[in-house]
Amino acid sequence: MRKNNKKKIFGGILAAIVILLFMLLPLPYYIESPGGAENISHFIKVDGHRLKKRGQYQLVYVQMQRATPFTYVMHFFKPHTDVLSASEVMGTDTNYQEYSRIQKYYMDSAVANAKYVALQKSHYPARLVYQGIYVMQVQKNSSFKGRLAVGDVVEKVDGKQYTTAAGYQKAVNRGHHGRKLTLTVLHQGKEKQLTGHTVKLGNSKRYGIGIIMSDRLKVKTPVKITANMEAIGGPSAGLMMTLQMYEQLGKHNLLQGRKVGGTGTIAPDGSVGEIGGVDKKVVSCARSGCQIFFVPEEHYPGEKSNYEVAQKTAKEIHTKMKIVPVKSVDDAIAYLKKTA
Repeated sequence: MRKNNKKKIFGGILAAIVILLFMLLPLPYYIESPGGAENISHFIKVDGHRLKKRGQYQLVYVQMQRATPFTYVMHFFKPHTDVLSASEVMGTDTNYQEYSRIQKYYMDSAVANAKYVALQKSHYPARLVYQGIYVMQVQKNSSFKGRLAVGDVVEKVDGKQYTTAAGYQKAVNRGHHGRKLTLTVLHQGKEKQLTGHTVKLGNSKRYGIGIIMSDRLKVKTPVKITANMEAIGGPSAGLMMTLQMYEQLGKHNLLQGRKVGGTGTIAPDGSVGEIGGVDKKVVSCARSGCQIFFVPEEHYPGEKSNYEVAQKTAKEIHTKMKIVPVKSVDDAIAYLKKTA
């Protein structure tokens, strides 16, 4: 009996370990699923311009969690849930800390663009200042590999500072393979100079320094706008942040008591760009009770547009939420005015 008891105890412990591993063992994958939608006015404040009318602009987001054997199996039974490899989520040679930093930089640029566009359209003085370019990733063949780090800011190219993102891109992309150039870089608050040469960019005929970049922007304006986005990263909230700021700055009533969601990047000219995970965002917005969902209309040949995916998802979940394609923030404003 004692021997049998020991076997039972050992078997129970082994079973418990297997269950724990099944439930908790992290896999090299991430589960992307519908997240939530929140009133964006909780994150954005425009001094002296408070909304007292009913209605909400919704910040819509997806949920990303590290996969375990249990959640990996369960995703097969949950619609609009995808499994992504770590490299698909974070990029090659990027750890989670760097990935989080990259998402914050994208959000910082999105906030700056949203402020600029909203202020311009509300006829307030605003100037967009390019402070350089964030280093988001350094490619393996770059001569700056191991010397440039994620989060560094390239301030000058060959001693020259540029006033637009296009200026920086042309400066590093022009010339021939192996052209020597010097970067002035801000690294952890200290300025340094790095010399390297251009390399071929993938399978294209273009040359550059082999980095993925994002604008480091600042808006000069007498109007104080704060955007405390907390742990939310990435550029996809650009459109909705712009609409919230515009509504407050002009004391408009575009909402007319409605709950309006949407997604899309925002550029300094007000154009709206495509994003990922749009099907999850449609689900999130519908669950929160949105009547309208704005989605980028931009389309690339051979690929399904965000609008096509959003329409298909809306039909699948049987929502009455109106899917509205937009190419710019002006399209969104015009639609809200027309349907108010």
